[in-house]
Amino acid sequence: MKKVILASTSPRRKELFEKTGIPFEIVASSYEEDMTLDMSPKDLAMFLSKGKAESVANDNPDAIVIGADTFIAFEDKVLGKPHTKERAKEMLSILSGKQHFIITGFTIIEKSSGKLISKAVESKILLKNLTEKEIEDYIATGEPLDKAGAYAVQGLGANLIEKIEGDYSNILGLPVDEVLEALKEFEVN
Repeated sequence: MKKVILASTSPRRKELFEKTGIPFEIVASSYEEDMTLDMSPKDLAMFLSKGKAESVANDNPDAIVIGADTFIAFEDKVLGKPHTKERAKEMLSILSGKQHFIITGFTIIEKSSGKLISKAVESKILLKNLTEKEIEDYIATGEPLDKAGAYAVQGLGANLIEKIEGDYSNILGLPVDEVLEALKEFEVN
């Protein structure tokens, strides 16, 4: 079987892909993502995932490389990782009681054959109406600072969620069913 590389250091993506049973390696991408590009959220997700996949594929032309990028979109604006408590509070206040989307773009590329598939998968989330104290208590845990949209679905942030529609693995960072379907085009089953 062809060598498969996951161009991601995300522990959640690694864990999700391990469940496929497909042997793979992890190679960190050196691609510098720019969340400020003037694109629709879906186009941006695919563009960033392609950049990550290509940076690894350039050094591994015979491998099948999978790159992915996940973020939150609200009213056509992209919400990445807040990094600061102030920004996390701002994001959670904006999302409180509102529906938004988690978008994961993924790209699978094999340089030697020139084959490339890039897609964006969208899931909907509705957060509960959060009080200022609930937001501050959650931020005090430190969890939201390095999570897109300032909350972690798979962590304490699950308590903030009212409703989820769509692929749960997509929400965690890799839409496994869609990726497996696309890998068939590369003769990986």
